[in-house]
Amino acid sequence: MTKPTVFSTHPLFEEPRRKIAERFDVEYWTVPGRPPRDELLRRVAGKDALICLLTETIDAELLGAAPRLRMVANVAVGFDNIDLQACTRRKVAVSNTPGVLDETTADFAWTLLLAVARRLLEGDALARSGQWQGWNLDQICGADVWGKTLGILGFGRIGRAVARRARGFGMRIVYNDAAHATAEIENELRAEFLERDQVVAESDFVSLHVPLLPETRGLIGAAELLRMKPSAFLINTSRGPVVQESALVAALERGTIAGAALDVYENEPRISDGLRRPNVVLAPHLASASTETRTKMAVMAVENTIALFDGRRPPNILNPEVLHEGAAI
Repeated sequence: MTKPTVFSTHPLFEEPRRKIAERFDVEYWTVPGRPPRDELLRRVAGKDALICLLTETIDAELLGAAPRLRMVANVAVGFDNIDLQACTRRKVAVSNTPGVLDETTADFAWTLLLAVARRLLEGDALARSGQWQGWNLDQICGADVWGKTLGILGFGRIGRAVARRARGFGMRIVYNDAAHATAEIENELRAEFLERDQVVAESDFVSLHVPLLPETRGLIGAAELLRMKPSAFLINTSRGPVVQESALVAALERGTIAGAALDVYENEPRISDGLRRPNVVLAPHLASASTETRTKMAVMAVENTIALFDGRRPPNILNPEVLHEGAAI
């Protein structure tokens, strides 16, 4: 029997490659860098499924180029790169990879927080320069983390994982989300719900963990940055467009805030020159980048794809209404 065909925009890892090869004929993009748009449209034509990353835009044009397409499996928890409505209209199932990256992302948010607070990159540069003259009392002094206030915007799985780690630093934890956490969760994490403006104004560190939605795009702009303490730091491991980058650059230039640590950018992969400052830690979208976690994400995308073609409901389907009548759920 002829196997269904898949195009994967990344070579994936050994375990997911082995899993999907049992069920599908798979073509991989193996050239360094991301597939150009015209090449993506060419490769997906005639395919039954697509495994992709956040860097690929899945829209009506692509769907039109791939009339046989039944599945788009995004190797990410976010899916703002996918026109979900267009996929639903074309009866194309879409899945993501939630849950498996929560702890890894929380670890990395803390990596950024500690690095920017203690001016780690400046210290590393000095140590590597050959110019270090030895210990000095006021040399590259940063900010304490212990006992400070951590503000979390977006208190879902990742935001709560960040809060759990903050308890070990004796921090006051304040948060804002579209909905209050349960009293049980608030008690467990010793977290206090505040209005967003209060979170921004009272925190020494503001960490962002919201999805990119119309209502969160530009969530942090000039007004919010002005409300922050001049000694406060902004941490973003969510989505770049959540922060108005021009406003952040202006705030850093004026000393409105003490610094920022960023893993994502408004026009990724382009990074504003104004962010290349000593008090800004820049990372190239690494929050989920452990071998274990990225492998789990790829496996999840493969398992979602296999489930659909086996007549089962994909565990992480985002538009279940596309499942044909009588499909297993």
